[in-house]
Amino acid sequence: MVYLYLHLEYNCSSQCNTNSSISTANWYSNGGGLSAMIVDSLGFHLLVAALFWDVSSSSSPHVDPRGYIVFCPCMGRFGNQADQFLGALRFAKALDRTLVLPHWVEYRRAAASSSMQIPFDTYFKVAPLLEYHRVILMQTFMDDIAGKVWPVGKRTVFCHGPRDMFESSEPNSCNAKEGNPFGPFWNAFGIDFDGSEFYGPLSYTESDRSAWRSRYPANDWPVLAFTGAPANFPVSDEDAKLHKHLVWSDVIASSAQAIINNHLPKPFIGIHLRIGSDWSNVCKHLDLNGRTHLFASRQCLGTKFEYGTLTETMCMPDVDTVTRQLTKLIHRTKAKSVFLARDSQRYDSDIAATLKKLSDYNC
Repeated sequence: MVYLYLHLEYNCSSQCNTNSSISTANWYSNGGGLSAMIVDSLGFHLLVAALFWDVSSSSSPHVDPRGYIVFCPCMGRFGNQADQFLGALRFAKALDRTLVLPHWVEYRRAAASSSMQIPFDTYFKVAPLLEYHRVILMQTFMDDIAGKVWPVGKRTVFCHGPRDMFESSEPNSCNAKEGNPFGPFWNAFGIDFDGSEFYGPLSYTESDRSAWRSRYPANDWPVLAFTGAPANFPVSDEDAKLHKHLVWSDVIASSAQAIINNHLPKPFIGIHLRIGSDWSNVCKHLDLNGRTHLFASRQCLGTKFEYGTLTETMCMPDVDTVTRQLTKLIHRTKAKSVFLARDSQRYDSDIAATLKKLSDYNC
């Protein structure tokens, strides 16, 4: 019997809670040999999106004389934000400044014009990051540190150059709070900016480390607050190595284990399937000549395309490709269940039908 656990990815609204019901639907082949179970729930990280807790110590932290880096993880959704976080972590270490751990940005399902700010430690533990470099939670920084080193009325925001994106944009300004999620992110902490600093042509690479320190010494600039993440995208090979310091929080780890224990007989296959309309638009920008990577394509193709070049099917696989590869993988691994995280339900019936056809296969 092969079970199919389906998780529809979406961002929860303010009504999300951990008591949301889970609905299941079962298919049975005439022979009764294989069934597929679909379970739609708020699922995995969204189950704990409303769980917040304070892990700061009872005593106020000391001010770091070497300064701080603050930024809005304002590009894309969770995957993109996590990618750039790794670069920001490495950048903070290169400048020897404490990194302020930002809230993650998530979007309400029914209100795309707004966003939610989820505390960093909802998803990841802080202690493993401290093994690499100094970090502090955003709320702790704002409560205990900001007033001492970054007082109201003296808050400058950094950007590479002027951001004049809207008719209402101020000239020669970072306009750091214009648009979503920029405005909602900074507003969540009551932050307004009093000036803009254009750091171009400096980059985030280590080759400019000395230039950053010389141009922005900590005694004159105790806080470097960036409009977006001070990191390149896609994530570089060097930055990607830092993912070992991102360790799931106990709540996330236990939630994932509960899903496995309750719904996924082992061995199981996990698939992340992007087939939604927004991803379809991304795929229109493919470089089919093999000169430019798209997001994390280097994971499959190698940094220098040593394993192949990008194709349209890689970016947006059709349903036949998905079901064919899934069938081969089930046979090869003798999987007994499938976890499918997807941003669209349009392949669900085809995948369920594929599993039905495997009813004669003894898993």
